[in-house]
Amino acid sequence: MSLFERVKNIFKTPEPPKPEKSILTVGVGDVVEVSLVTYQVIGNVRNFQRKAVVLTLQDGNTIRYLNIEDRERTIYHLYSPIDGRLDSPDEVPTTIEMDDVMYHLEEQFSGNVTTVGKAPFSAAGEQYVWQFQSDNRKLLRIEWQDGRFMLYEGEFVLPADVQVLRGT
Repeated sequence: MSLFERVKNIFKTPEPPKPEKSILTVGVGDVVEVSLVTYQVIGNVRNFQRKAVVLTLQDGNTIRYLNIEDRERTIYHLYSPIDGRLDSPDEVPTTIEMDDVMYHLEEQFSGNVTTVGKAPFSAAGEQYVWQFQSDNRKLLRIEWQDGRFMLYEGEFVLPADVQVLRGT
């Protein structure tokens, strides 16, 4: 190495360190741990207006969905898909009884979403969401996009139970 290159390297500014992966920035191929179960992220749906993301998680043959919303604190919900259907997005009720559990509508919203990887809806677009909660804190989520419904049953997850193990 010449003297000129040594002097040049002294004055060269170092590259800034890469920011650590946060749970809101993980993407396809990353590995996360939720409630002591390790999952690979195979897709996500992002709603930038709400600062929210739904990660599609896979552990073997099991597919789960981790809903993350960044509000005054970060909120986590872990969902499993369930069978069911509704006829029209205009007819979603405010209370739903399923398996002897009564769910009450907590929140209803819509917004444009983007999708990456394997997600319940393969294309970006406007999505409508209804979130329900029962008296014993069970969750029900209904999504409608492009004429198709998806239903999920879930639970709250403590923030300490969610960790990013490896990012790509």
